[in-house]
Amino acid sequence: MTERKPVADAAGPSSPRYLSNAQEFALAVAAAVVTANAYYIHPIIGDVADGFGVSHAAIGIVPALNQLALAIGILLLLPLGDRYSNRKLTIAFTVGQCAGLAVMTFAPGLPLFTAGSTVLGFFTIAPYLLPAYASRRVAPERLGHVTAILTAGVIFGILVARVGAGVVAEYFGWRTVYYIASALMVAVTLALSRIMEKAERSIRSGNASYAELIRSVFPLLHSHREIVVSGSIQALGFGQFIALWLALALYLTEPEMGYGTDVVGYLAGVAAVSVFSTPRLGRIADRIGARRARFYFACIQTAGIALLWPLGGNLWLLLIPIVLTNLVGPAIDVASRMTFLALEPDLRTRLTTIYIVMMFIGGAVGSIAGTAIYDAAGWAGTSAYILASCVLLALLSLYAWRRWGD
Repeated sequence: MTERKPVADAAGPSSPRYLSNAQEFALAVAAAVVTANAYYIHPIIGDVADGFGVSHAAIGIVPALNQLALAIGILLLLPLGDRYSNRKLTIAFTVGQCAGLAVMTFAPGLPLFTAGSTVLGFFTIAPYLLPAYASRRVAPERLGHVTAILTAGVIFGILVARVGAGVVAEYFGWRTVYYIASALMVAVTLALSRIMEKAERSIRSGNASYAELIRSVFPLLHSHREIVVSGSIQALGFGQFIALWLALALYLTEPEMGYGTDVVGYLAGVAAVSVFSTPRLGRIADRIGARRARFYFACIQTAGIALLWPLGGNLWLLLIPIVLTNLVGPAIDVASRMTFLALEPDLRTRLTTIYIVMMFIGGAVGSIAGTAIYDAAGWAGTSAYILASCVLLALLSLYAWRRWGD
C-alpha cells in the first residue's frame, strides 16, 4: 500500500510534509498569541477608561467595535481561505493585527485607541485559518489530536491574556500590556513565515468566485433555520461572557470593593476549569444528544448566574457562580456546534461562518450592555441583565430540543 500524502494547501510541484511535533506546538503558540489580543482589555478596562478620562459607559465602545469588526472580518475574509494559500493569508492578517496593536499602544486618546482596536478585530482571522492549514498537513488518524492542540492554544491564550493583563497593568501600567502584546505579535508574524510551509499556487474552491462564496451563505439562513437558533444561543452566551467580565473588572476595582486589576486577572484564571470540564461534558452531549445536553447545561448556567448578585459582596463567594458558569459555558458552545457539524461536509464551513458571525455580534452587544448597564445601575443591574439573558438562552435551548429532538 502506498503511503498517504497530506493534501496540499496549494497545488505545487511537490506535496508538503506532515507537520512535525515542533511545528504543531509552534502553531498552537501562534494561535494563543493571535487570540489573546481581543481579551487583554477585559481586566484593565477601568484603567484604560481612567487613562483616557472617559466614563465606564463610554469605554464599552472599544470592545464592542472590536467584536463587531471581528464578525465582519470573518464574514468577508474567512471565505478567502477556500481560494488562496492559508499561509499567505495568515501572515497578511497577522500583519494587520500588528498595525492595529501599534495604533492602540501609542494612541494619545480614546478615538485613535478605538480605531486601532477595531482594525485589530477585523484582522483577527488567523485562529480560524490555522486549523484549516494544519488539517491538510497531518495524518488522518492524528487530525483530532492536532485540532485539540490548536484549540488548547486558543484557550490558553485567552487565559494568559486575562490573567497577565491584570497583573502587568497593576504594577507597570496598562500601556505596558500593549507594548508586550505588540512585541509578541511581531515575533509571531515573523515566525509564521518559517513555521508554515510555502505554497506554490492558490487554492480554487470549484468554480465559485469570491462574491458567489459570500452570497451562498445567506440562503442557508432560510434553508437551515436551526443555525439561526444555535447562533442566537451562542450570541447570548458569548455576550453574557463579555458583559460579565467587563462589569467584574469595573466592580472589583471600585473603592467599595478595593481590589486591583491583578485580582481581576487572578479571578479570570478560574476559567481554566473549562479546559478540563469541556471534554467530559462533550462526551455527555454525545451520549444523550446535543440539544438535550445544551438545555441541561443552560439550566446550570442560569442557576449560577442567579447567584451573582446575592453573593457579589464577597470575592470568595463570588467564585461559586463564576466557577459554575465557566464549567458549562464552553460546553453550551460545543453542543451548539454539534447541531450543524454533523450535516453535509460542503455546508459546514458556511454554517460555521454564520454561527461565528452571530457569536461576535452577540459579543459586541454584551460589550456595550455590560459597561453601560453597570455605569447606570451598578452590579445589581448588570447581574439582572445577565440573568435575563441566561433565561432567554435556556428557553431557546428548550425550544430547539423540542423542535428538532435530542
